[in-house]
Amino acid sequence: KIRCLLLNQRFAPCVCVCVAPPARALQLWPVLCAGHNKWSKVKHIKGPKDDARARVFMKLTMMIKGGANPDMNLNLAQILEQCRSKNMPKASIETAIKSASKPLSQHVFEARGPGGCLLLIEILTDSNSRSHQEIKRLLIKNGGALSEGARHNFNKRGMVVVPGQNIATERALELAIEAGAEDIKETEDEEGQPLLQFVCETTDVGKVRTSLQNSGMQITSSGMEFVPRVVVNLNEDLLIAASTLIDALSDYPDVVRIWDNIQADS
Repeated sequence: KIRCLLLNQRFAPCVCVCVAPPARALQLWPVLCAGHNKWSKVKHIKGPKDDARARVFMKLTMMIKGGANPDMNLNLAQILEQCRSKNMPKASIETAIKSASKPLSQHVFEARGPGGCLLLIEILTDSNSRSHQEIKRLLIKNGGALSEGARHNFNKRGMVVVPGQNIATERALELAIEAGAEDIKETEDEEGQPLLQFVCETTDVGKVRTSLQNSGMQITSSGMEFVPRVVVNLNEDLLIAASTLIDALSDYPDVVRIWDNIQADS
């Protein structure tokens, strides 16, 4: 049986590469136009890099505090790895670990945003009722609303992320085959640095991670992600509105991660 591996690649045309044995078909699909990601049409600057860096550290601190929660699907060692990859100060990490004794609960809110886009908003909080009211307020203020059922439009997948610099397409495909990944996606971090996401079954994260490490790859993060089944295309105005909403939600301290099904119009 031939398995297909999809690579969201910005520059190459659709190519099918056959590898045997075992036989697997690798397809490279151009998803976005060259040189930009889905937020590139957003004209406003989201904030200085120092502010973005502080936001990342705050979210990582929240994840450390919730590290003992099995629903996070990320163990503490993996979270600390993310901290180190972002050059989070050691003192800040140690302080977060020491304060992790206060119990926090995890929850994922389902929402709908501008243009009918869908959002999954993961929080870690010591007060579900407070977080619920604040998330609801931020959504309404920025053109969104809570929407039950949004989660059904996403698949829960395992994800192992590595830096994408200096990795040729052919090498990325080889790594995916060796690791048993199902899909590779190109993305960027908060500072615009390229990343490669190796998508797999949630039960295969450890295996894929180990294979990539054995191949000399530096792991940026690994764990569970929600991958949209169907994306929604947004024009520039709606993309700006969605970006504003996501920024507002991200600034709320209890929010750890946000998933969306947004794709920019070409």
